[in-house]
Amino acid sequence: MPSASSRPRGLLAGLVGLQLGLAADLGLFPQPARSDLRWARGVFPIVHFAGYTSHFGRRTGPGGGREMHSGLDIAAPLGTPIRNWWGGTVADVFHDSGCGVGVVIRSGEYEHMYCHLGGTVLGDTYASGPVLLRRGQQVRASQLIAHVGMSGRTTGPHLHWGIRYRGTWLDPGLILRAMVRGRRLQPQSPQQFSQGRK
Repeated sequence: MPSASSRPRGLLAGLVGLQLGLAADLGLFPQPARSDLRWARGVFPIVHFAGYTSHFGRRTGPGGGREMHSGLDIAAPLGTPIRNWWGGTVADVFHDSGCGVGVVIRSGEYEHMYCHLGGTVLGDTYASGPVLLRRGQQVRASQLIAHVGMSGRTTGPHLHWGIRYRGTWLDPGLILRAMVRGRRLQPQSPQQFSQGRK
């Protein structure tokens, strides 16, 4: 399993153009309203959000050198619950020196990775408090899947959240924006409308 700081080798050249092309193909940029509505089903993974600490893309790493950062770092208090972004299947659980304790969930052609978790991995099982995930297990969107920890290469408690589509890392910030747009485009029921006007 690649670490949080690993590079998708061979893809660095033209990565920005590739990101823009993939994002447009996936409906992450403004498209007709119906194509954006699907993103409203996504769930922000952190329950107690404290801010973003590192963006997707090239950055100066903890050791001072330039590196590719393949996800979005979201700060949160130690032990904060982490929810599943999209329904799918647990593809992997692992513990390595970069990501620390991690979980990968496959949703169709997407894989979403959660790193620096609290808890432990034993064989093909991840455990943290009441959470017990096994490779091959089905998980629904918004299900509690982990807790924020400080495992692996980290300077403070946070979630490293990475998303791959067909093996290529995507910018989770683009996906979050598409989720917000999708929610804004959802038709409101008369009850939601009246509640919103109070």
